[in-house]
Amino acid sequence: MLQGKKILLGVSGSIAAYKAATIVRLLVKEGVEVKVVMTPSACDFITPLTLATLSKSEVPVSISDNSSWNNHVMLGRWADVMLIAPASANTLAKMAMGICDNLLMATYLSATCPVLFAPAMDEDMWHHPATRANVQKLLSYGHQQLPVEKGELASGLFGEGRMAEPEHIVAFLQQYFTSHQPLKGKKALVTAGPTQEPLDPVRYISNHSSGKMGIAIADALATAGADVTLVLGPTHLSATHPGVHTLRVVTAADMYNRSADHFAGSNIVVMAAAVADYRPKQVADIKIKKGAGDELTLELEKNTDILRTLGAQRPAGQVLVGFSLETNNEKEYALKKLHEKNLDLVVMNSLNDAGAGFNHDTNKVTLFDRQGNARELPLKSKKEVAEDIVKAITAMTGQQ
Repeated sequence: MLQGKKILLGVSGSIAAYKAATIVRLLVKEGVEVKVVMTPSACDFITPLTLATLSKSEVPVSISDNSSWNNHVMLGRWADVMLIAPASANTLAKMAMGICDNLLMATYLSATCPVLFAPAMDEDMWHHPATRANVQKLLSYGHQQLPVEKGELASGLFGEGRMAEPEHIVAFLQQYFTSHQPLKGKKALVTAGPTQEPLDPVRYISNHSSGKMGIAIADALATAGADVTLVLGPTHLSATHPGVHTLRVVTAADMYNRSADHFAGSNIVVMAAAVADYRPKQVADIKIKKGAGDELTLELEKNTDILRTLGAQRPAGQVLVGFSLETNNEKEYALKKLHEKNLDLVVMNSLNDAGAGFNHDTNKVTLFDRQGNARELPLKSKKEVAEDIVKAITAMTGQQ
């Protein structure tokens, strides 16, 4: 269940920090990619070297080491979940108030992923009204608290406030990811990237698509629990989620054939590939040489319209999503594609929008549903756009 997940572990200054080593070891054993960030106070209880060795990743403690800086923004965007364990009373208060005086807090305030926290403190501190108010504020932010446990405390007293045991934390994470996989049991087909239509053994017709958007959608669908098949055109990029099965293709004909193999058995289909509309009518067996004239005439013939052809065959209950990348009359063409190709959702983007379209790490899209209702999204990373698209797909799976 945790295989392939990315978890950012924040360790604050508490005697329970020594348990972070066991947490990391258990998570790595489950196939989790773990990164750790610590407060300076946490180093009084466990060394960064210990956690770096167990996680196989450098453990930053400060913003800068005078020669380089630790990118807290990217840490918070990298993870599927940020887990703060132990979360001391001091760290809980800083989280609630937004106080940013160490790398852990800078990372927390930059995190775009869900945040979970495992409190650790003495019983009187745990029950103090200030702590209770801070916890309630964090819950109001949408964070989740792992239950504290009852037992012997560092003070020698017996009571509530112990951090959850590492085994219980791992079990909580397993349950968390299970409950956050709304597409568990669904099969999804995604196409991504360009196609290449050969002219001769060394030349081809193609476009500027990198495949980044479609790959991000495949990863997001797998994160939501779907069994994903990605039909991917020529690109050096790959899906990162282990639940994505990738079929690499080159031409539009290849992409159509591989997609057709999986189309009828898929509950969700997202056609994000930039497929060449035409291919050379004749493909030379040897390299085409320069002629005596200044012009070369190529005859082209249409490729199969994959989305239109498969959309006409879609089985009942399937959610079908297409993309519309335009340079003019964007809304008109997107709505036309929505209806003509029998889609439930069309994702429209424009090359006129800065930061959108081919090769960018960001995108700016508008989602149109079957009724033509529009949801315009601001410029975001393609990972975030993919998550928004998958949320829209998830909502539709309950309506089909």
